[in-house]
Amino acid sequence: MKDRQLDMARAEQEQWLTLYYFLRAAVSVVWVVAAFAVGQSSAVIAGFLLVVYPAWDAAANLLDALRSGGLNQNRTQALNVLVSLATTVAVVVGLQMSMNRVLGVFGAWAILSGLLQLGTAVRRPRSFGAQWAMVLSGGQSALAGGFFIVQAAMPAPPSITNVAGYAAVGALYFLVSALWLTVSEWRRRAERA
Repeated sequence: MKDRQLDMARAEQEQWLTLYYFLRAAVSVVWVVAAFAVGQSSAVIAGFLLVVYPAWDAAANLLDALRSGGLNQNRTQALNVLVSLATTVAVVVGLQMSMNRVLGVFGAWAILSGLLQLGTAVRRPRSFGAQWAMVLSGGQSALAGGFFIVQAAMPAPPSITNVAGYAAVGALYFLVSALWLTVSEWRRRAERA
């Protein structure tokens, strides 16, 4: 009886992660499309998109943490919520100064949130699978953050497309994780049939 309850709880958590990863991928794709389609031609829309991106990350991490046992059990995600909220405020302030400042803020955020994402992926039970993609995503995010900081120090002003490429890669990692979990579930069902 207890094993069955554990299996059901695990299956429910894995279904949540699949949905969560698909949602994260979809929102990122929409953001990237908006950044390339209209963000390049309108400073106001670009600014809005740059503020929304870390704010969405904060909301998504909060939602996942709450669905995965709460903030006390998911300290890396709790920290990621705070880091992303602070980044949202810093982006608003940075937009009043220069895009170089904004890209520097995104660089620091990419490093911190990437390392926290990596920590979350390592902490999740291995039985969920697909966490290798989240580990890679977190590591890549931290590396990209360093690159953003270097770019921000350059005299040429960056644009939203600098961040859009980063967001596109993140979307790919979330999609890979969602598909990996989906295929794993299909295989388990086929084995039981």
